[in-house]
Amino acid sequence: MEKIRKSEAKDNEVIKAVEEMKKAGVKMLRDKEWREEDGLMLREEKVYVPKDEALRVEIIRLHHNMPMGEHGGQWKTAEMVTRNF
Repeated sequence: MEKIRKSEAKDNEVIKAVEEMKKAGVKMLRDKEWREEDGLMLREEKVYVPKDEALRVEIIRLHHNMPMGEHGGQWKTAEMVTRNF
């Protein structure tokens, strides 16, 4: 999570959401679609990962290497990642 907070990668949609939040003086926009929590941007209750390819690969790798009892393949890994990110 700390790497996500410190990422320098920029995404126009996120920049726009943050600017709107600052302008309005709120921590939530568009009926909970976007909100800021503890230095992270959340969209629909999931942590937004900036468009930083190395960071995204690391998150996928961490979820792929989690002990699951059985290997579920790429779809199981994708499901696990999209639960939180």
